[in-house]
Amino acid sequence: MIHPDPDHVYIIAEAGVNHNGERDLAFALVEAAADAGADAVKFQTFNANKLVAESAPKAAYQNRNTDANESQLTMLQKLELSPDMHKELQSHANALGIEFISTAFDAGSLGFLVDLGIPFFKIPSGELANGPLLWRFAKTGKPLVVSTGMATLSEVELGLAIIAHGLTAQAEPAGLEEVWRNWSDTAVRATLDGHISLLHCTSQYPTPMAEVNLRAMDTLGDAFGLPVGYSDHTEGDLVAITAVARGAKIIEKHFTTDRTLAGPDHAASLEPAELKNMIEKIRSVQQVLGTARKVPLTCEWDTRQAARQQVVAAHDIPAGHILTRQNLTTARCGHGLPAVELWDMIGQTAARDYQSGQAIEK
Repeated sequence: MIHPDPDHVYIIAEAGVNHNGERDLAFALVEAAADAGADAVKFQTFNANKLVAESAPKAAYQNRNTDANESQLTMLQKLELSPDMHKELQSHANALGIEFISTAFDAGSLGFLVDLGIPFFKIPSGELANGPLLWRFAKTGKPLVVSTGMATLSEVELGLAIIAHGLTAQAEPAGLEEVWRNWSDTAVRATLDGHISLLHCTSQYPTPMAEVNLRAMDTLGDAFGLPVGYSDHTEGDLVAITAVARGAKIIEKHFTTDRTLAGPDHAASLEPAELKNMIEKIRSVQQVLGTARKVPLTCEWDTRQAARQQVVAAHDIPAGHILTRQNLTTARCGHGLPAVELWDMIGQTAARDYQSGQAIEK
């Protein structure tokens, strides 16, 4: 679990690489996330030379938002954060009362973040199929939030099986057969409970509304019995808020200080005021969801007394009269027998005189 209250919607403000490699901009992002009321601000930790080859192409959205003649490697080299910068940002976040987290994209970066004391790890969608790195994430013993963009349900299960192996085995598996044999053990699968959360995600920036497929969040929850959330790459806040109404326990949302800045992710991000507004709406949704119990709420009791009708005399009734349906009706009078008890009073003897409209007593 990444939050002690299971009903709390944990909001990750995804700064990602929107710092553009600039120290002041990175600090401004931490401050904006804290001011907006996010639970955590998240960056990305990677060694570009280990993450991508020189020949690796950029995604279409990256070409749209950066120099199309620039390689993915060159782009990412400009967006690395130094170890010292991580430490400074973490200290700044802690001073502002917000958790600092970062996503690791290689084993060396993961080891650095472990030493930095990150409270939990977010596994990005692109690394869900990276078995060796998944296994290393599991060996940290930290809670894991696993994003599932681009994945089939079977790929999600394989990823979880690898994580379960990492949680229970001392050495890396000799092969996938060992992973699946381990996964067959109920006790092994149970190690994921309270330890893993899943995020539905569509890995397109921005995500078209027609390709959000929020019902897949339900599919993940039903298939694996784990807490689910949503990593949102749509424009605006509608989908993130809707995801909370559908049961998301974690929301991750990209944000920037200025959507017009150059960089791969700015265009699909919220600006600070928008982030704050989204979080306020999510907190309201969280509040209105309430519990699953259907009972009169505290604020309803006065209205309940004023709005419900009781059994009353339809006309004057003398004492000793045998009550008939024609003697009885209902009206609001603030006290007396509930209207549903009218039929039970038929055939009873009037204990006293009643004037028309008076509440009938048993």
